[in-house]
Amino acid sequence: MAALNRSTRRRLQKLPQIPSVWEGDRRPLAKPLPGELPVGGENRGLLLGGSSSSEPPTDCILWVDGSQGFVRAIDTIDASTGPNAVVRTLLRAMEVPHNPAKPGRPQKIVVKDREMQFFLRGALQELDIAIEYVPHLPLIDEIFRELQQAADNNPPHVPPLYAEGLNTIAHRIWEDAPWEILEDHHVIAIHMTTETGAPEPSSLYAIVMGKLGLDYGILLYRSLESLKQFRASVLESVSPVQMQEAFLSQDCLFLTFEAEDDEEVMGWSHLAPENIEPTFGNLHPLEGLRSYLYEDEAISTLVALEAIHSFFKAHRRRLKQWVKMSEKQRGTQPGKSSPHTEPNRQVSTAIAAIYTLEIPQKSTEPKKFTVEVSTLPDITMELEDMEVELESVEDDLPELPLLRDDLVPANSFLSLGAIPWKSVEILRLSVPSHQSAAVTTAGDGLPIIIIQTTRPKAKAMIEQLQQAGGVKGICFNPGEDPIEGNSYDLGIVQTEDGELHLFGEFFNDDPIHLSARKKWDDRCRRTKGYCGLIIAMGLTGNSRGNPQIKDMLALFEARSLSSKDLDLGILQRIPMPF
Repeated sequence: MAALNRSTRRRLQKLPQIPSVWEGDRRPLAKPLPGELPVGGENRGLLLGGSSSSEPPTDCILWVDGSQGFVRAIDTIDASTGPNAVVRTLLRAMEVPHNPAKPGRPQKIVVKDREMQFFLRGALQELDIAIEYVPHLPLIDEIFRELQQAADNNPPHVPPLYAEGLNTIAHRIWEDAPWEILEDHHVIAIHMTTETGAPEPSSLYAIVMGKLGLDYGILLYRSLESLKQFRASVLESVSPVQMQEAFLSQDCLFLTFEAEDDEEVMGWSHLAPENIEPTFGNLHPLEGLRSYLYEDEAISTLVALEAIHSFFKAHRRRLKQWVKMSEKQRGTQPGKSSPHTEPNRQVSTAIAAIYTLEIPQKSTEPKKFTVEVSTLPDITMELEDMEVELESVEDDLPELPLLRDDLVPANSFLSLGAIPWKSVEILRLSVPSHQSAAVTTAGDGLPIIIIQTTRPKAKAMIEQLQQAGGVKGICFNPGEDPIEGNSYDLGIVQTEDGELHLFGEFFNDDPIHLSARKKWDDRCRRTKGYCGLIIAMGLTGNSRGNPQIKDMLALFEARSLSSKDLDLGILQRIPMPF
């Protein structure tokens, strides 16, 4: 059983002891909780990836002050995470609790799980905290009941009547792959009419994302004014806050695609439709981002996507010619010319078609829509000119290094610590892949980063590092999210080809990381600036979270770099618009 180290115990003993009783529990979540909750250390967090509709089972850890009646700390974690996570959340409840709580130690902790009681007694020795078992936790029961009721009241992502139709047309759009031809300045208008009145809005203006292989989807703007205003706002945005404001100012419906099974690399457009998860939603300046649709929005989205699919299927060749003609009229490749180089550019002829579509209704016959679809060459030319202006501004900015986050697989276990020198010698002889360095043998062991994942992903990660020439150095660099107001300690691997890879992000106010980071710096000084990276398998086995030597597949010995060595400054998370 793990116990707190001496320095951590001394730090906690200095906290004032509060005359109160805290309740603590860990419970499985039947549904995702509403809003955004703090995420535990076993999850990838803010900078390492997004959410998926097929998330693994999740537990929630909750610590509340029963005497004062408020939550001190809450975490969501992977259900397979061990009991140490309960202690990590408890330490945050003591040292950095949620407002309005103040740092402190409780006199008593009550839990309703006997194993948790015994585990906490062993972990919290010498802190003068009584840990007792009770059969019921009324305050926590009430909090969980309210949270789950709020989750149950969340509307479905799409109305059930239109779910099958939207999912089917989304996969057809994926097979059409319009991003192979169209860029995000090629505008297609969709005008809908019906005898009984079209849903609002009756006109939508579609642009396609995905030409660069980053984000795939279709945006359906409710007006040309919104589309133009957004492009102009992006052009004028110079800070993350302004970029976020521009993003939220959009007035559109959207369809975006995510790859299943944690496919988080560029160029996953080759995946089959069954491996792709569509997401529908709405953006509005007064509502913000909403990842579900109401009935009228679902109807508009379904009609528009059906029409786009029919239009693209019938006119794919003509659309290719339209794009080529647009490039030719500019006199050079897209984004490289000036809008003023050809003052007499001619607008190409629009491509147009009319379709009749039927959409199911709840208790009546299907509603028939007449839909006119057409390209908008004049608007496309206008957006191209704005794009050139934006690129000319970007060319004047200093080139910043790209911090990649495609090295470490999602849900990997990350450990920051050290391994004894005897184990280092064994690893050097036993691991399938070893990169050596002139390490000074001093101190209690080699400071090490361990990344544990599944065997196939570990092999792929090792191959990626080898193709990059190996590991040049490991660094911790400050980072911040100016919108959320959070600051981070970013773990970065620099490969020999000069690329920078993010392997982990840690809150600057996390006492556990602060302690581990201090030891890391001390050990690196003793080894004359050398450390190591271990890639291990066994994430889903008995050694999860505690890989043994037999699980370790690679050891990369490298330099320990300071933030001054990389000279990156404080890295900011910049919200990217659609």
